[in-house]
Amino acid sequence: MDSHENDGNGVAAEALPPPPPVPENVVPIKADTEQALEPIKKKVLRVPMARRGLATKGQKIQLLTNHFKVNVSNVDGHFFHYSVALFYEDGRPVDGKGVGRKVLDRVHETYDSELAGKEFAYDGEKSLFTVGALPRNKLEFTVVLEDVTSSRNNGNTSPGSPGEKDRKRMRRQYQSKTFKVELSFAAKIPMQAIAQALRGQESENSQEALRVLDIILRQHAAKQGCLLVRQSFFHNDVKNFADVGGGVLGCRGFHSSFRTSQGGLSLNIDVSTTMIIQPGPVVDFLINNQNVKDPYSIDWAKAKRTLKNLRVKTSPTNTEYKITGLSEKRCSEQMFSLKQKSKDENGEAELLEVTVYDYFVNYRKIELRYSGDLPCINVGRPKRPTYFPLELCSLVSLQRYTKALSTLQRSSLVEKSRQKPQERMRVLSDALKLNNYDAEPLLRSCGISINSSFTQVEGRVLPAPRLKVGNGEDFFPRNGRWNFNNKKLVDPTKIEKWAVVNFSARCDIRNLVKDLIKCGGLKGIRIDEPFDCFEESPQNRRAPPLVRVEKMFENIQSKLPGAPQFLLCLLPERKNSDLYGPWKRKCLAEYGIVTQCIAPTRVNDQYLTNVLLKINAKLGGLNSMLAVEHTPSIPIVSKAPTIILGMDVSHGSPGQSDIPSIAAVVSSRHWPLISRYRASVRTQSPKVEMIDSLFKKVSDTEDDGIMRELLLDFYVSSAKRKPDQIIIFRDGVSESQFNQVLNIELDQIIEACKFLDDKWCPKFLVIIAQKNHHTKFFQPGSPDNVPPGTVIDNKVCHPRNNDFYMCAHAGMIGTTRPTHYHVLYDEIGFTADDLQELVHSLSYVYQRSTTAISVVAPICYAHLAATQVGQFMKFEDHSETSSSHGGTGVTSAGAVPVPQLPKLQENVCNSMFFC
Repeated sequence: MDSHENDGNGVAAEALPPPPPVPENVVPIKADTEQALEPIKKKVLRVPMARRGLATKGQKIQLLTNHFKVNVSNVDGHFFHYSVALFYEDGRPVDGKGVGRKVLDRVHETYDSELAGKEFAYDGEKSLFTVGALPRNKLEFTVVLEDVTSSRNNGNTSPGSPGEKDRKRMRRQYQSKTFKVELSFAAKIPMQAIAQALRGQESENSQEALRVLDIILRQHAAKQGCLLVRQSFFHNDVKNFADVGGGVLGCRGFHSSFRTSQGGLSLNIDVSTTMIIQPGPVVDFLINNQNVKDPYSIDWAKAKRTLKNLRVKTSPTNTEYKITGLSEKRCSEQMFSLKQKSKDENGEAELLEVTVYDYFVNYRKIELRYSGDLPCINVGRPKRPTYFPLELCSLVSLQRYTKALSTLQRSSLVEKSRQKPQERMRVLSDALKLNNYDAEPLLRSCGISINSSFTQVEGRVLPAPRLKVGNGEDFFPRNGRWNFNNKKLVDPTKIEKWAVVNFSARCDIRNLVKDLIKCGGLKGIRIDEPFDCFEESPQNRRAPPLVRVEKMFENIQSKLPGAPQFLLCLLPERKNSDLYGPWKRKCLAEYGIVTQCIAPTRVNDQYLTNVLLKINAKLGGLNSMLAVEHTPSIPIVSKAPTIILGMDVSHGSPGQSDIPSIAAVVSSRHWPLISRYRASVRTQSPKVEMIDSLFKKVSDTEDDGIMRELLLDFYVSSAKRKPDQIIIFRDGVSESQFNQVLNIELDQIIEACKFLDDKWCPKFLVIIAQKNHHTKFFQPGSPDNVPPGTVIDNKVCHPRNNDFYMCAHAGMIGTTRPTHYHVLYDEIGFTADDLQELVHSLSYVYQRSTTAISVVAPICYAHLAATQVGQFMKFEDHSETSSSHGGTGVTSAGAVPVPQLPKLQENVCNSMFFC
């Protein structure tokens, strides 16, 4: 164990190196007594709190969950961890991925007796695990692999020019290769650690032991030829593929991992989907990917970027290669040197310049139908290309597609991958049988057996909170929903100075406005006639988005007497309009005008009501509120000034490494309310999960950090009260980062409070919300999802930590995904019942819909704010500030400067502009 991992409990004395020698001429400096005492106060690191007790409120309900009980009989055994090093024959280390599993499979076949007949679990990279020790601490093996194609370890094939005759080409390709493998003992992990973790004593050992079990599952899947994505496995079976358009397929597979829970060790199995490239002829993929009608319309510069590093099989030899690029010229013009049988005067083989087309058609007698006029696929190295005509190349199956999906692809994927609860249960039971883990030799040697039935758990259904709507009416949601039929909003606004802006959307604007005014009146919103409708002039329609927005604003400014209170903006495309970002930026950051964008297709009463809910919230109104806010009688929160924060960081898609991440923090205002929020948004280095602008000590810009901004707003909006209690909901953090939230982010928040008033010590509650986990709940024998308000805090929750699952919403389609809440820290002292009640209530204050939502509103708002402000960055040239060298995961310390977001104008920065 490294000494630094000992930090929490002081470093063992012998772990420290001796102090450096002191030079002779040094005069000791007298220590300042103040300073001498300073370093001794060692910072105590916060760790996630333990569960204080179970909640009891609500109607009990029996449920099933997709955890399968695991029994471990060999508790006294040990896992032995060995480091794996791979070398080529000449001693160079193997760097390419993908060859490791083949090499170790061969070691397993060849050296059974040297390994004392032991099975091992290999992670595909540098670690190998056995149950019990291998005969020696260091073992060396040499193995030969035939047929190491240049698929993944491209660049170590023996020399030979691109166009040698078939015989040579075959020999070079199927050339056997020798590898040296070194295994050296690294650590010993007691299986006892798993039992300790189940008793709530997690340790480095228990995490490692569980990791070994997960690696066994991965290896089991790899042996069946699956694509592995972390703990999810995808079989190469056409039945699992669903075309989502653009040459991309959704591939259905399974997640499976071991989890420790209050009920013991369990195997969590769930359905999982990943995106893959459409296998088959490269040309078909390109036509679909670029949405063109024939190969002659393909944009080859784009194709080159898309194809790089993908693997193809070439016919007729069926050899696998990795694509390195495309030829400069087309196939019928691309030349290369072909070695002849005849010799020149020096006895060297003569070279003949031929085209790739000529070589394949005339020398190899392969008919080419359409490749002559298209570029060739290059699978060679930069200095020594190897070309194949396009039609001889087919993309290998199960290659991941990692770019972001378009809106259409995403909706197609959702539609094709959703499953009703009962169907999902059937699929999962089948998966467990199909995997046949009981036959896995390593699991058997651990004495592991897996129960084949879903675990039973007891849930509780919390009653829906009472809501207040207009005219003092109370309202009880039913099945997680309500509506405003014949009801008024609880706090409607007036819309006086406003106008309509139309960016060439086809729409009957007069009737739209008439219906909007009428619908508003019924809900209590008084809407005056608009000042005007500004139509985009037809010659601007083809201009770039920024220009269109600029021209529209010039038009508005020339005609309006003063700044409008509100602009209704009609966009021509329903989703992903390029005008959205520039328009929002112009309105919010430059002019401080509240705006609502719509792309009206089917305009009916329901549609207009939903639009009005958004407009009312943005203009400072409130649609409905909790009855307990009105009285105020929320346990704990109503007793002392309390601010509620929702925090989220959104990143670019996995393929984009240079797009800044966007951190958003929303905060409640007007205590004792918990339905009104405002948002602060900042950019930060790409892919950095911890929010780095919560507090700025020395501010080089005008920015004092997010926390100062929102604490000051709370103070002003809550009758000059500082919050005594700060409740933080944090989204999108995995378990491995809980300690960073507690020790880095929480520290910044505390510092920001101290900076405003060093005698002020608010109490904190920190809760993480997770949606991307694999636990699902089912009602036995029922086709329905679990009812809204269902909470589970036993059996499948953490053996020690304070966590619970909640399904606050009514799952209408597919299978409900519960939100997993982890209470990391609580100085306020909530009971389990009060806390779950608060979380449940916060799912009912979302102003954009008349339904309970699946995660607390502050977190939803943080998502919305990050997404909307992120659109501001579109179409900006931040090339000089972006780290386009494939995001090296730079953190704020050595970071590339990140483009700053524009500040929102005073009059909208505290509004619910994100609604």
